[in-house]
Amino acid sequence: MIPGETAASVGAAVLSARMPELPVALFALLLHFAWEMLQAPLWVGMASIAHAEGVRICTIAALGDVLITLAAYWSGALAARSRRWLLAPRRVELVAYMVVGMLVTIAYELAATGPLAYWEYSPAQPRLPILNVGIAPVLQWLLLPLLTLWLARTHVLGRIPSGERK
Repeated sequence: MIPGETAASVGAAVLSARMPELPVALFALLLHFAWEMLQAPLWVGMASIAHAEGVRICTIAALGDVLITLAAYWSGALAARSRRWLLAPRRVELVAYMVVGMLVTIAYELAATGPLAYWEYSPAQPRLPILNVGIAPVLQWLLLPLLTLWLARTHVLGRIPSGERK
């Protein structure tokens, strides 16, 4: 071990390297939870419910966002033929990741605000003209997944010796 390293930090490095989905999922959860809390006023009823109930709803939504992120990440892994593609992402993996995530997000928004009636947009929620999908969820998928990948990649690369990054 390197001076100052502990068994726990070495174990975390090995886990991050072997399971890159773990830091992806954790950073996705943190970012999407914050986003869900900030965009809550754009949904009918969210501004008037008890704080604890709003936190519960936003936590569930963020966990759903993590599932979308992981499905999108695995589509990038299929394109790369490697689960560790975030260490040296190429355009093909990033396109697969972003397209799958965006398609799932739009499909879920259409179902949730349509036939499933899980939620309803407030008048403050701007919408995409043709699809009538809220702009906030679309922006969420455009911004947060790339930040998630960057944070996860930085985290994993900071824990793997440069000779073992492939």
